[in-house]
Amino acid sequence: MVRPAAEQLKQWNDEGYLVFEKAIQGDDLKRLQDAFDHWSVICKEDWLNRIEAGESPGTFYDIPDPFAKDEIFIDLVDHPSYYGALMSFTDDQLILLGPQVRTVPPWPVSYTSWHPDVPFSNPLHIKVQIYVHDVLPGSGEFAFVPGSHKPSNRPYPKVKRSKSMPGHKAFPNEAGTAIVFNSYGWHTSMDNQTDVSRKSTILIYEKSTPNRISLDTFASIANYCRTQQRRRLFSLEKYDT
Repeated sequence: MVRPAAEQLKQWNDEGYLVFEKAIQGDDLKRLQDAFDHWSVICKEDWLNRIEAGESPGTFYDIPDPFAKDEIFIDLVDHPSYYGALMSFTDDQLILLGPQVRTVPPWPVSYTSWHPDVPFSNPLHIKVQIYVHDVLPGSGEFAFVPGSHKPSNRPYPKVKRSKSMPGHKAFPNEAGTAIVFNSYGWHTSMDNQTDVSRKSTILIYEKSTPNRISLDTFASIANYCRTQQRRRLFSLEKYDT
């Protein structure tokens, strides 16, 4: 397990995010791209039907139950490029809450406004956003306000346009880039004003606390969790208290 270097720990504490370029590459990236593209096509018709029925927004869609679709989505959860950092940030008490395998089609404005995901009363909550294909400027790239994970730096203004948020940083980057960020911090998806959909896999983690995830939440993939490390990550076993 590769632990973060001192400068990475400092950036995490000071700014609330890290960028791992080429985190997913080679055969792993090809597996991810093939699985994502395959299942997004298959699931798209159901999404369009739900839009027509008023049951789903038209600004993004997620592949349902991705762990049942392809093993690559499971393998991303503890990928060695960033797994050691996640464990360090959570004092080796990391659990997965769930994945989002998300397509953001071209749209004149972002599907979401600037926001934190959880209040400060919540246990440490971390997301990893992985770009499946290259994400160019103006194509719905992830954006974050460095330092906004700290209570002392609040409040932040409500802005009408994503790019008007003071101090924000946008993250266009190549396929395989993984952006790890503290979900107390303010973040968004920028407007996708291109003619290409943004495709990313978002993994949601938390520092383990009692009864947060039940032992049967990920029981359907127990056969992929043969080590104690992975069984604890997927809450198939509890951490020692």
